[in-house]
Formats: sequence, structure tokens, C-alpha cells
Amino acid sequence: MRILITGAAGMLGREVVDHARTRDHDVTAADRTTLDVGDADAVDAIVAQTRPDVIVNCAAATAVDACETDRAGAFRVNAEGVAHLANAAAAHGAHLVQVSTDYVFDGTKTAPYHEADVTNPQSVYGESKLAGERAALALDDRATVARTAWVFGRHGANMVKTVLRIRDQVPVLRFVGDQIGSPTSAADLATMLVRLAEERRPGLYHVTNEGAVSWHGFVAEILRQLGDDPMRVEAITTAELDPPRPAPRPANSVLENRALAAAGVALLRPYEAALADVLAALR
Repeated sequence: MRILITGAAGMLGREVVDHARTRDHDVTAADRTTLDVGDADAVDAIVAQTRPDVIVNCAAATAVDACETDRAGAFRVNAEGVAHLANAAAAHGAHLVQVSTDYVFDGTKTAPYHEADVTNPQSVYGESKLAGERAALALDDRATVARTAWVFGRHGANMVKTVLRIRDQVPVLRFVGDQIGSPTSAADLATMLVRLAEERRPGLYHVTNEGAVSWHGFVAEILRQLGDDPMRVEAITTAELDPPRPAPRPANSVLENRALAAAGVALLRPYEAALADVLAALR
């Protein structure tokens, strides 16, 4: 199968490229230096040239706080870029797999969010990603949207790498205890994205590793797996962050993988097991 992967140099994109190649697919890996998804002509040109069976879009403006002050830039990549890919997919007969986010929800629900829950983004990032979802799903049965959350991995900037960098610099680590989510391995997420691409399963899916934890609890688990003292992590509230973050974060980012389960697809493993593999690769 021919697969075009955009955002191929990012934390997730690199894992999707690697996994797709292990599955013997013909992969075109396009990073932002070779493809600006916000440029409709450039998108159409690469799709016309490579004629992919599936496009997996990992390109995104993911600097959540920066999006608050650059609304146009966020929408150019996260919404207009997806529309360009959707249009090109429709014109050339490709299936689109779009990656989305927990930030499409406001975080006020007390239970995990499932695919049918009402969206209500509170940040520019969340608004732009929701607009991207809608652009993709306008393709009907030729598009898949996979929402995920709290992605970590071997590549790029993420919480695991942050903890590895700072844990020997300070005696006490302070992380938010009033935001909960489902930490998700980029490598595990990539396997599911490639499967969804292979099967061309249309519709909206939540895709996270199993389990829910606060940022404080996640960092404590990282330290525990490193053989360090998890009691070194102190829980603070979001209101205590200094400096405060410009973009609101959902207090509840836990996604229920209901649609995958209903389709009989085996869910991703618990995040603790995925974390162990990432730590082993990084140490």
C-alpha cells in the first residue's frame, strides 16, 4: 500500500513512518521542510505525484500556548491544512487518517469522554483541531479521525524527556495533580494509526493507552520505573503554576476508546507498560 505521511519528522510522525515501513508499505515521508500542509497547491502536487492509497496526517501546530497568540497560524495548519489534504484525497481517491486531540473537550465531565460526547474546546488549539476533524469527516467514508492525548515517546519534546532532564537538577519536582488523562505512547499510537489506515476504517475513534492518571501521578510513575523515589514529586494545582499557562487545559482528558472496543479492535496496552519500553529506549 502507498502511504503518504505528513509531519513525518515529529514525535508521532517518525513512529508512524517506522512502523509503516516494517509492514512493507511504500512510504512517502513528508516533513514540514518538504511539505507545508497550509499550502493547497503544494498538498495537491505531492498527492498527485505520489498517488497514495492513504494519507496519514501527523502535521500539526501543537504548541498549545503559542496557538493562543497565533490563531491564524494554528488554523492554517490544524484546520486549513486538513481541508487541503481532504480535498486532495477526494480528488485522487485516497483515504485520509487525521490525528486529533482531547483538547476538543472542555474537561468538565466527571467520566471519560467517548466519541459521541459533545465537544466544547476552550483553547485556540482545541478549536483549530476540531475544525480539522470536521474537514476530514466531511469526506464521509473516506476518512478516519483518531483522537489521542498526552503523547510521549522516544522522539521530540514530551513529559518523559522533561523528567529525565530535570530529575537530577532539583530535589523536589512539582507537577499538576488536578488534571487527569491517559498517557499515550507515540509508538503504540502509530501501530493503531497504521492499522486504521490499512483497514480504512471510517469514522471517529479515541486512541489512547489504557489507564488514567494525573500529571503528578505520571511523573511519580516515571521516577518509580527509574528506581528513583516517587515521593520526590509534589502535587500542585493548575492555579499554582508559575508562570500561569496562557491556554486553558482540560481538567479531565481521559478518553474512552469505546468505538474501537465496539468494533472488536484490541485496545492499546496500559500506559505503564508502554512507558517501560520508552524509558528502556531512552536510557
